[in-house]
Amino acid sequence: MSENKQISYDPNWQEKYKRMIATPEEAVKKLKPGNRVFIGTGCAQPLELVQALANRHAELPDTEIVHLLTFGKAPYAAKELSDYFRVNSFFISENVRDIIQEGLGDYTPIFLSDIPRLFSSGQHPLDVALIQVTPPDERGMCSLGISVDIVKSAAENAALVIAQVNPQMPRTLGDSLIQVHDLDILVPVDTPLIEILPPEVTDVTRKIGANIAGLVEDGSTIELGIGRIPQAVLEFLWEKKNLGIHTEMFTDAIMDMIESGVITGKNKSVDRGKIVASFCLGTKKLYDYIDNNPLFSFHPTEYVNDSYVISQQQKMVAINVALEVDLTGQICADSLGTRFYSGIGGQVDFNRGAARSHGGKAIIALPSTAKNGTVSRITTSLSKGAGVVTTRGDVHYVVTEYGVAYLHGKSVQERALALISIAHPDFRQQLLEEAIEAKYLRRELADVEGKIRVGPEELKTTMLLDNGTQINFRPIHPTDEPRIKDLFYNLSQQTIYYRFMKEIKRIPQKQIQDFVYIDHRNEVAIAGTLPEAYGEDIIAIGRYYLNPKTNKAEVAFIVQDQWQNRGIGTFLLKYLITIARRNGIDGFTAEVLRDNKAMQVVLNNCDCKVKTHVQEGVISYQLDFN
Repeated sequence: MSENKQISYDPNWQEKYKRMIATPEEAVKKLKPGNRVFIGTGCAQPLELVQALANRHAELPDTEIVHLLTFGKAPYAAKELSDYFRVNSFFISENVRDIIQEGLGDYTPIFLSDIPRLFSSGQHPLDVALIQVTPPDERGMCSLGISVDIVKSAAENAALVIAQVNPQMPRTLGDSLIQVHDLDILVPVDTPLIEILPPEVTDVTRKIGANIAGLVEDGSTIELGIGRIPQAVLEFLWEKKNLGIHTEMFTDAIMDMIESGVITGKNKSVDRGKIVASFCLGTKKLYDYIDNNPLFSFHPTEYVNDSYVISQQQKMVAINVALEVDLTGQICADSLGTRFYSGIGGQVDFNRGAARSHGGKAIIALPSTAKNGTVSRITTSLSKGAGVVTTRGDVHYVVTEYGVAYLHGKSVQERALALISIAHPDFRQQLLEEAIEAKYLRRELADVEGKIRVGPEELKTTMLLDNGTQINFRPIHPTDEPRIKDLFYNLSQQTIYYRFMKEIKRIPQKQIQDFVYIDHRNEVAIAGTLPEAYGEDIIAIGRYYLNPKTNKAEVAFIVQDQWQNRGIGTFLLKYLITIARRNGIDGFTAEVLRDNKAMQVVLNNCDCKVKTHVQEGVISYQLDFN
């Protein structure tokens, strides 16, 4: 232990509790063949005890090793020891993945919040718990330090608790303490904890992080699941204000955001001002930072992962990752086909909690491809043997580097189109064809140039004018190019100037393509049409363009002169707001010339919170839906 670290424990603890003290070798002699042994989690894995256990393997046949996510060496998971130790993991980490995938170990799929009940109910009784704690303080209280999660429940329910007592373990506050007399054997060590460097952020994960950050509002409370993507989000939250943290785990990346004032927790509904977590993974810098730091409140999994507790936070944002998603919205996060890879963890706990939170957002993120771009992670159907972690009924936002798909409450057709639009471009045409073959999409939705450009049929609606004229509204379509030209050339110069803020005599072909070749989520365009003998005429267009960095969209619409002042603009704005809300967008922005009084009336009278700013003859509008 470094000399300048503040001592938060009783310096005479070894003398006071000497009858409880043993070496690692002496301690593990208490284990018997056939025992079920729990191993402490994360970076708090008690390595000396684990190695002593492995060294005694010949005397411990049929021993079941139970654990969650662990780092560092796992000598009990060696193939040659599989006749003695049977690994049973609630979450598969790299150090046991091979033996489980070879069928020589077990994986127990379970919601993280349910694990403590397995121990306490006796359904999964523990004979021994090998854990790591701080030395006891003057009151005889030890801290579980950087891993409280399911360790506290394991220690409370195991018949024999052997604790590796390490002064280099930081003393974390919250519900993280255990009385020394609730431990059976104390094994003094003074060794550095396992350290995990911050995950490498790639170009792809950076883009995903930016897309997710656009969904995070000021004052939100966030959960960051494990992996590169959730940590990449932090890079893009520097301009946010008063964020809170209620999460399973965090890493070193959190420190700078606290010091810069981005994370304050002042708007949290529960545990205001506190960073709540059940474990952390990081370096010694992080461990020193959280030591005796009252800003951090470590709690067991049964509190942190309780969906009800999570749902009490206003604007709770849960960010978790997936391995694969099918076009109906089923999320696979724990297996690659029949090969188990990780675990359910807390994804469902937090996804459901955030979905029930007022203003909350449940987000599942994944790169669009795997295996160096050769495989799409967005698939028509999940891989053979792949399991569903988050059901299609639970999914809300799905994010890739290509954008955001909002699925909750959407039809299968809407889901398929939304997910294809955020798939890698190389796979969109294939996915479209497969979706049509699977009857997820109607056959006529096959589109041009191998890109998804057709809006969902469900966006059709109608409006009845005072004189009985019915206006039909539908998504823009690639075949609308000639109709867009007809609309433009039937507009007055004043209408064109108000819409484009400049005089335009000719509309370029590229601009027409920009109108019709859109993804129908980040860009939505609705055409108002009148039936004619030869088909239909477009008399109005309303559209928005999403800025993913702010999760607000720029809105604009245009109505043919002879149909102006009939309520069509007001109808279009209300309908675009409805669509944007369904897509999880937070608001609209608009730029309006000071002379364009009609547009100002429409915007000023919408059912939103309206803010304006005037500069050089242009009024900037911000419409907040919430």
